[in-house]
Amino acid sequence: ASLVLNPNIHLKIWFPKENMFSFQTATTTMQANFRKHLRMVGSRRMKAQTFAERRAKSFNRSWSDPTPVKQDSLNDSKDSGDLQTTCGTPEEGGCEDMDWEEEKEMERLACEGDDFIPPKIILISSKVPKAEYVPNIIRRDDPSIIPILYVTVFVLCAEEIEKRLTAYRRGSKIWRMLIFCQGGPGHLYLLKNKVATFAKVEKEEDMSLFWKRLSRFMSKVNPEPNLIHIMGCYVLGNPNGEKLFQKLKNLMRPYSVTFESPLELSAQGKDMIEMYFDFRLFRLWKTRQHSKLLDYEDLL
Repeated sequence: ASLVLNPNIHLKIWFPKENMFSFQTATTTMQANFRKHLRMVGSRRMKAQTFAERRAKSFNRSWSDPTPVKQDSLNDSKDSGDLQTTCGTPEEGGCEDMDWEEEKEMERLACEGDDFIPPKIILISSKVPKAEYVPNIIRRDDPSIIPILYVTVFVLCAEEIEKRLTAYRRGSKIWRMLIFCQGGPGHLYLLKNKVATFAKVEKEEDMSLFWKRLSRFMSKVNPEPNLIHIMGCYVLGNPNGEKLFQKLKNLMRPYSVTFESPLELSAQGKDMIEMYFDFRLFRLWKTRQHSKLLDYEDLL
């Protein structure tokens, strides 16, 4: 008799004739059980696959909003993936109990009114020569420009941004931002002894957490990517500058952010300057930036 235990294995076994009926019955039962097992396994696989497809479709639908961009991996989400929840500790750049849609609705309400202008933040590093005069050369016809001179650690800088945004209008977020700091091709000096390069920005925890928390202040209702200008250095002077910008954009996901760092003497640079500064006062400040002749009265 031939007993099929496995499709690929056949065993030759002799049985007395009187036991043939019971043996054939047992063989039939085993084969039926084996086929049932295969059907159950296949069914589980199909169910798991169907669930994964439903979850992926749900994830894609939840990110149909034009402002955020979809994350590279579902593993970054703490829930089932049906809706991204941006929660965590304040130091990690997360909220405590409000999800994306609730924050978006709060921002939408804050933006209501014909008189509302989205805030534009200027972060000014104290390491920039004559940095203390920069708040005096901003555009005076635009009340949405908020200059912040920073000298301390990243977390305090983020707290100051949050405080100033709340004072401007509770619930409002940043559409445009200028970071005025020292640096050079491929790197930024955000703080003393803190250089940001594409290789270091993720490795240093306080720096990466700052950019993640900064992303939380970016608009969710802006139909275009939120813009961050870098000024005071030409970070795009070599290919590492573009790599740095890409790293920062990745850290700030799912918020949609783009970085620009035009040369100040270019047409794009002039547009950038005029977005935040009184161009005449900026040129005056620039010509005397490295001189001892600059007087506070000159900029009033």
